[in-house]
Amino acid sequence: MNRLSKAAESKIIEICDRYQGEKTPLIMILSDIQREYGYVPLEVQEIVSAKTGISVAEIYGVVTFYSFFSLEPKGKYVIGCCLGTACYVKGGQRIIDQFSEILGIKPGQTTEDGMFTLDALRCIGACAAAPAVTINGKIYARVNVKDIPDIVAEYREGAIANV
Repeated sequence: MNRLSKAAESKIIEICDRYQGEKTPLIMILSDIQREYGYVPLEVQEIVSAKTGISVAEIYGVVTFYSFFSLEPKGKYVIGCCLGTACYVKGGQRIIDQFSEILGIKPGQTTEDGMFTLDALRCIGACAAAPAVTINGKIYARVNVKDIPDIVAEYREGAIANV
C-alpha cells in the first residue's frame, strides 16, 4: 500500500464510518482494514485516528498487541507454525526452523518475492493434530520435517500454474 491513493483513503474512511455508532469500534475497523489491505501501516493508523479521535499511540498499541494485525504486508501464502504446548512438545520448533531454512526467512518475515510469510503462532486449536501448520487457513496435521519441502513445492508450483 505504498503511498495511499485517494481511493484507498476513501475506503478507509468508509470503513471507519461503518462503525460510527459503536462504543468501541477500533478492533472492528482495524479488522476490516487488515482484511481489505493485508496490513495496517502507520499512515492508515493516522487516518483512523483523525476519523475516530482515538490516538495513534492507542491504535498502534492495539495493532502491535494482537498477532492477527500486521504493520507490514504479508506474502501470498501465510505459513503459520503452531508453537502452542502440544505442538511444541511434538516438534513444532523443528517444523518452523525447517520452514525458515527452506524459505530463507525468520518468523515474522516475508520472502523477497512476496510469496511466503512465516509466522510463529501460539495455538491454532488443533492440539490433537500436533504439530500443526496452517497455510492461508488450510490446516496441515501431524507435520513432519521431511514433509516441508513438498509442502513448499506444492505452493510454489501452484503459484506458477496460476500465472
